[in-house]
Amino acid sequence: MAGHGGRGGGRGGAKGGAKGGAGKSLVRASLAIHQPPVGESTTPGALIKNFTFDFNPSQLTMSRRTTWKATPSAAVRDGSEPEFMGPEPRRLGIDVFLDSSDEPDGNSVLKKAEALFSCCEVTEASLAAKQPSTPWVVFQWGSFSTARFTAYVESVDATYTLFSTTGVPIRATCQVQLHEIPGSTERQNPTSGALTARRVHRLVAGDSLQSLAWREYGDATVWRVIAETNGIDDPSRLEPGSELILPAVEEVTA
Repeated sequence: MAGHGGRGGGRGGAKGGAKGGAGKSLVRASLAIHQPPVGESTTPGALIKNFTFDFNPSQLTMSRRTTWKATPSAAVRDGSEPEFMGPEPRRLGIDVFLDSSDEPDGNSVLKKAEALFSCCEVTEASLAAKQPSTPWVVFQWGSFSTARFTAYVESVDATYTLFSTTGVPIRATCQVQLHEIPGSTERQNPTSGALTARRVHRLVAGDSLQSLAWREYGDATVWRVIAETNGIDDPSRLEPGSELILPAVEEVTA
C-alpha cells in the first residue's frame, strides 16, 4: 500500500505541475478511437473519441514475433528444416494511470476507464453495417512512430486503488494491450507505414477542410479525404477546439 501511495504522489505532482503551466509544453500521449471500416478497407472509420492521457506512460512494452513451421520427419534424426511462414503483427502494452484524487467528488476516473473498456465492445455502426467489430484504435505520442499503428484493443485490465467516501474510484491503473491490424504495404519503405504519419490537429477559428488540405498536402481538393476519415458530413460546420485526424500522405495519394 505504501508503494501505491508513493506512486500516486509522484504522479499527482506531475499533474499539479501541468496545471501550473510547467507541464503544458509536454506532448501528451493519446489513443484515437475510431469506428471500424466498412467493406475491405484497412483505414479506420470515423473518429469516435480521442482519449488523451492525463499522464504519459512510464513505460511501453512492444513485442513482435515470427512464425516458423517445422514438419516432423522420422527420416532425419535432427529434425526437418523449419520453414519461415511470416512475421506476426506487433503488440503494444500500455499502462494508463488515472487520478482524480484532487477532485474526490468527481467520477472522471470511472468514465475514462469505461471509455477504455468500450474499446472491447462491438460498435452500433458496425452492427448496422452487418460487419460487427470493436473499434479500431491508433496510439499516438509525438514523434514516436514505432509505437504508432492501427490496432484493436485486445484486453483492458483496470486496477482501482483509491476510492472516495462514497465508493467511487478516484485512482486507477489500466493495462491496455493493443494488437496491430496490418494494412497495405504498397509504395512504402520498411520504416514507414500508411498510418505512421497520421496526426491530430486541433481546429482554430478560420480553419476549413480546404485550407487544412492545402497546408498539409499542397492540394485543397483532397479535403474530402479528411472529411471521410473523420466522418464529417457538413464541412461548413467545424467547431474550433475539436480535433481532427489528418491522414498520412500515402492515404491521400492513394
